[in-house]
Amino acid sequence: MDAKQLHETGRQISKVLDSGDPSSTVFSILSPLHKWTATEDLLRQSKIGVSVARLRQHKDPKVAAEASKLVNKWKNDVKVTARKSTGSPAPGSKANGASSGVSSPAPQKIEATAVKMESRKSTVDPAKRNSKEDGVSTAVTGNQTRDSCVKLMYDGLAFMSEEGPDEIMAVARSVELAAYNKLQPETSTEYKAKMRSLFQNLKVRGNSDLRQTVFNGSITAEKFINMSSDELKSEEKRKADAALEKENMRVAMTAEDLKAISTTMTCGKCKVNKVAYSQAQTRAADEPMTTFCECMNCGNRWKFS
Repeated sequence: MDAKQLHETGRQISKVLDSGDPSSTVFSILSPLHKWTATEDLLRQSKIGVSVARLRQHKDPKVAAEASKLVNKWKNDVKVTARKSTGSPAPGSKANGASSGVSSPAPQKIEATAVKMESRKSTVDPAKRNSKEDGVSTAVTGNQTRDSCVKLMYDGLAFMSEEGPDEIMAVARSVELAAYNKLQPETSTEYKAKMRSLFQNLKVRGNSDLRQTVFNGSITAEKFINMSSDELKSEEKRKADAALEKENMRVAMTAEDLKAISTTMTCGKCKVNKVAYSQAQTRAADEPMTTFCECMNCGNRWKFS
């Protein structure tokens, strides 16, 4: 795509934003942009980055998330191009820059204010990040309960993350919308329980893979809300649970110590002559063994030496 085509695409985006066209129209406009490899020059000339960046505040969280993906892709395209263009002067070059050889161009400085590609960054310690610390408003749905759930998703995704607040917010909105569409109304027990479960799993310190894959779209919002409790666990938690299950199985299969039944001993509580007992050496070897008793009638327990 050349600058003229990109400029026209930006004009179309502005038009649908002003006219309130459906999200499907926006997606059809954005679709070709995924195949385009961004360069700093074309971004400057066409201003397409400015137009797409506006979509990150779209009322439809799916459109906002799509716009964020494009912005992240283009940022990466520009960085890759910049790295390729970085090099040192070729052998034989002179101090004034003249050379019989060809030297690589100096690295280009990517100015965020010019290309409008850099989203605002959080300066908060990643371990303390949440919507309040990041200065993000989660009142985006017009419903207090749903807004609270958007906040939960933001706080979970932002934990231990260095991603920009705008990108995290877009993903948080898309997850809440997917859950609402499936489990509505927002007052339902299923909706509230699902949002709490997702948040609790995102906030596990060792569950960074889950946070990252949800953020980058490897796990879509629709798939995320349908994952089982086991699928949401971190690898470390799965291994710990498997080890615990194995130990419980071992204990369950271990034969219980056999106890003898006596009809000569009497329970001091219910006076029934049906007492199970076992003996163990709990003191020195020259001391008598301790007898442990349990009434088979009332469950009373006692011991004696």
